[in-house]
Amino acid sequence: MQQQPNPQFYTAPQYAPAPPAAHLKTNRGLLKLILLSIVTLGIYSIVFYSGISTDINLIASRYDGKKTMHYCLLFFLVGPITLGIAYFVWFHKISSRIGGELRRRGISYSFGAGSYWLWNVLGSLIIVGPFIYVYKLCKAMNLLASSYNTQG
Repeated sequence: MQQQPNPQFYTAPQYAPAPPAAHLKTNRGLLKLILLSIVTLGIYSIVFYSGISTDINLIASRYDGKKTMHYCLLFFLVGPITLGIAYFVWFHKISSRIGGELRRRGISYSFGAGSYWLWNVLGSLIIVGPFIYVYKLCKAMNLLASSYNTQG
């Protein structure tokens, strides 16, 4: 005969939240991107966007079930084959995905595909628009990385 545990003394096992898989960078910035891209003759910009594509996959894939194409694949293969059209699609999708993850995590920062089209595409007519877009992208990714580092 098997004895049942006394409900008075039974406590359910407590599980701590899983630690994040990796500690993500939270120091992305527009000025750093500009200066290091100049010094490295543009190589740092590839590293910068590659890091963003990797980080958003790590942060959001288990929740939205999507996977963003790595920026190196876009830059070296897909972009030239499509005569640059893939860049518009990639930036639209990654901006939308970052905005969705910001909303899912409850972070009140306005960013999304609209930010890309308004600041980076239309904003290029006033010259400073793309800089504002990259600033907003850096801030959004820093907020997401900070949230991921603390909450997983």
